[in-house]
Amino acid sequence: MKVILNADVAELGAIGDIVNVKDGYARNFLFPKKLAVEATTRSVSRMAHEKQRIDAKRRREKMDAEELAKKLEGAQVRIAAKVGEEEKLYGSVTSAMVAETLQKLGFEIDKRKIQLADPIRTTGVFTVPVKVHQDVVANVKVWVAAEEA
Repeated sequence: MKVILNADVAELGAIGDIVNVKDGYARNFLFPKKLAVEATTRSVSRMAHEKQRIDAKRRREKMDAEELAKKLEGAQVRIAAKVGEEEKLYGSVTSAMVAETLQKLGFEIDKRKIQLADPIRTTGVFTVPVKVHQDVVANVKVWVAAEEA
């Protein structure tokens, strides 16, 4: 059965894509959740117009994300933490701490968008990727320093 997707569906496609799926999958999953509609001539022409509007919106979002990424890459994130011997931290610097510091600098970034592979456990300068948009990643410099007593 050919269907037109009303939303992005993982492993299937993006909004406005016409895909071929099994009848049961369409009737039991996609249609009840309003994720797709049957691909009739009327719905195809309506979705073509809708897709132009969606593409324009996505281009604007991507341009805004690229602008935010430039600002983020210029930001200086400094985090003070308690350290022990050999400049190792007593705890660790997590993505939540980086997000909190970015928020203090005026950036509203969700901690889940900060792609820190492992928590930072030593002092120094680290490059932390922040996924601002689906296609845009900003690299933020994070300085971790010893807390002054």
